[in-house]
Amino acid sequence: MSAVTATERVPATGAWREGDPPGHRRWFTADRPLPLEAGGELPGVRLAFETWGRLAPDASNAVLVLHALTGDSHVAGPAGPGHPTPGWWEPLVGPGRPLDTDRWFVVAPNVLGGCQGSTGPSSARPDGRRAWGGAFPFLTQRDQVAAEAALADALGIDRWALVAGGSMGGMRAVEWAAAYPERIGALLLLATTGAASAEQIAWAGIQLRAIRTDPNWRGGDYHDAARGPHTGLGLARRLAHVTYRSEPELATRFGRAPQGAEHPWRGGRYQVDSYLDHHAEKLVRRFDAASYVVLTEAMNAHDTGRSRGGLRSALARVTAPTLVAGVDSDRLYPLDQQHELAAAIPGADRTRVVESPYGHDGFLIETEQVGALVTELLD
Repeated sequence: MSAVTATERVPATGAWREGDPPGHRRWFTADRPLPLEAGGELPGVRLAFETWGRLAPDASNAVLVLHALTGDSHVAGPAGPGHPTPGWWEPLVGPGRPLDTDRWFVVAPNVLGGCQGSTGPSSARPDGRRAWGGAFPFLTQRDQVAAEAALADALGIDRWALVAGGSMGGMRAVEWAAAYPERIGALLLLATTGAASAEQIAWAGIQLRAIRTDPNWRGGDYHDAARGPHTGLGLARRLAHVTYRSEPELATRFGRAPQGAEHPWRGGRYQVDSYLDHHAEKLVRRFDAASYVVLTEAMNAHDTGRSRGGLRSALARVTAPTLVAGVDSDRLYPLDQQHELAAAIPGADRTRVVESPYGHDGFLIETEQVGALVTELLD
């Protein structure tokens, strides 16, 4: 069952595009092309970002929050014009919360290659004639962090009091710490890894295949078409979402129950099928398939140790006090990966364990436990 039926009039992309309401976004535009690790350069780099609180005169209170694959800069705040979803870490950011905006200046960029205001495949090329589409270059986490460092320079932030990220955001946080150790006062790594594993690449590769074999993919050049690769993106989301949750949670929530009056023996769905359909449809309406491809490929390429003498050597460069935390039920980024980070980073102690039935998504859901980690680092 497709995430969106063929007769529905859904835009080819769920990306934020010029002319859409800006919401709470601000923008930074680089004054020169960005050299890329894979070769060549990306001109016209622009990052969308949001901020909360006020930057201190000496810029000592800045906190960088980095989002996961299908997240964006909208860490806190309601859904509304320009923001299709409410803040993804709402309980953590605001007055009196772990990231107390009466004290801290919180910055959250939309990742380079993303689709919620930053330069990505759905953005116009420098000549303004059409979207980058399939011509958008290959990015690595290192490129994305270099763009974020340029944003920090533009904001007058020489050193972050804290860099925090989970999943793909944690990959960028690790890269920040290895590339710019002198610019980080504290580091929080959640449900992440120093290098993508073969299994993570394998799961991601199936998702990429689902998108690229959709007839509406058109080599990535679908942004001005009547229909985008909704079926492929929906399939990718279904598969990904299963890896984001845990088997016990799915068993407890859904078991083998059919969806309402539907009969699985007669073409109907199980409740768990309906659940995955719901998440696929939501993503199709708010995300861009080509950004999903670009960001997934960057995650697959993630290796903090590349050109740094291996992972242990790269992690030894990290100088910030560090908390590494994993989710006990995470089957996509298992605790062994966080143990490896904690053992190799000089400023880390033991792996902290977030107890949750929700699998990998626990780093987004268990905000009370995550908030306690934030407070521990900042205090």
